[in-house]
Amino acid sequence: MRTKSENYIKLEFPGKSANEALARSAVAAFAAQMDPTMDELGDIRTAVSEAVTNAIVHAYPDEIGTVWLTARILKNGEYLEIIVRDKGRGIENVEQARQPLFTTGGEERSGMGFTIMETFTDRLTVRSRPGAGTTVTMLRRIRKKH
Repeated sequence: MRTKSENYIKLEFPGKSANEALARSAVAAFAAQMDPTMDELGDIRTAVSEAVTNAIVHAYPDEIGTVWLTARILKNGEYLEIIVRDKGRGIENVEQARQPLFTTGGEERSGMGFTIMETFTDRLTVRSRPGAGTTVTMLRRIRKKH
């Protein structure tokens, strides 16, 4: 979404599983200024967890790489945009990767990451180039309370 943000945060962290909770909490704290419901906040936390976990597990399977996260408030405080980016191995076939139950992470992975992200956001965009990394952009509308 090419819109000037009203406010934003940018985080950069090593792709370690302990940092998934940091990313989830940071975005939830940032989104709190939009006065989301508890359900909306839970959805945001879940979507961020999935996106960051995908970057940690799939982008850098044999090393600890860097994950970048940006969250922006857009459209008069009505939308939260979350971007999770890595420079890892990338995704060969994005459409296949977005299918439920498809995984490259072995038996312990459910293959539901993108499906969960789609369920808990209003729009999900995945851009990837093999060998160059992946960018996941999620957009979530926060309903104004009257």
